[in-house]
Amino acid sequence: MEKIILTGDRPTGKLHLGHYVGSLKQRVELQNKGDFKEMYVMIADAQALTDNADNPEKIRENIIEVALDYLSVGLDPSKITIFIQSAVPELTEFTFYYMNLVTLSRLERNPTVKSEINQKGFETSLPMGFLTYPVSQTSDITAFKANIVPVGDDQLPMLEQSREIVRSFNNIYGEVLVEPKAMLSNNEVCKRLPGTDGKAKMSKSIGNCIYLSDSKEEVERKVMSMYTDPNHIKVEDPGNTKDNPVFIYLEAFVTDEHFKKYLPEYQNLNELKTHYEKGGLGDMKVKRFLANVLNTELEPIRQRRKEYEGKIKEVYQILEEGSKKAQSKAAETLKEAKAAMKINYFEDEALINSHIAKYREEA
Repeated sequence: MEKIILTGDRPTGKLHLGHYVGSLKQRVELQNKGDFKEMYVMIADAQALTDNADNPEKIRENIIEVALDYLSVGLDPSKITIFIQSAVPELTEFTFYYMNLVTLSRLERNPTVKSEINQKGFETSLPMGFLTYPVSQTSDITAFKANIVPVGDDQLPMLEQSREIVRSFNNIYGEVLVEPKAMLSNNEVCKRLPGTDGKAKMSKSIGNCIYLSDSKEEVERKVMSMYTDPNHIKVEDPGNTKDNPVFIYLEAFVTDEHFKKYLPEYQNLNELKTHYEKGGLGDMKVKRFLANVLNTELEPIRQRRKEYEGKIKEVYQILEEGSKKAQSKAAETLKEAKAAMKINYFEDEALINSHIAKYREEA
């Protein structure tokens, strides 16, 4: 079976390094490898509204920010389809039908949903749209017959629920939908890139992110204020590299070429780690090195973003054309699904003719 890939992001803010190493870089690699039939990248504005319904302007403004980030990292609309979720109304209709195939108790047991409900502190004020996100996600995947979905480990329960809904639909109505499989990153470091404050994850809401659009100066400022080993007080003190965000970032981004250019007294990261762990290497020196590494990685991204910032109308045209293409594909799948569900009344000539014949006989 040829690969059809679906992935995307919620437009709640600019994208950051966590997005880059966790998914964006992989998407560009998949795109350039070309080992797929179709690839869809969705800006999930409808899903973002499930917990931002009272602040639609936030979503509206960040559509363009996410689109600019996509284009700046190298996603190419001539090779893939970039679209806006709400511009494909078929996804909403699919969601409505799929709600009949999953119970409330099953949704409430979803570990990812439970975790995010606790994280956001919804408790008794839980929006129904947020609870049913796994159903909406199933619509997004199945509308394009995607069989490959790049996800992080924390999203596996969501994808499993999608697979359950697909199986239920196919068991009842026939083999129409495609059951998706997860594509996980094989880079363990990229799965655990922490925030600059040492927290488990970068989060826009607590401001511990380095954004793809940050200036050279902003990156330097954020890196120099990063959390490190709290016990590494003096330069001569032995340091911990295992849970140290500075070294975790270096694992994700550094190459031997970076050492040749910016820190030639070390051949590779192992040598740098060994020196830090035995003592005699200060945090500031390592942070300055990391800032150089990150700015080297981000500079071409910043340059591409600047070019697209001067062509905003063209960016909107890319989104509009991609959304039309996505809607056309979703409409085909929906037509097939409705035929299987026996709710395609006006297209079913056999149904109409049988009723004509029936009432002729009765007359």
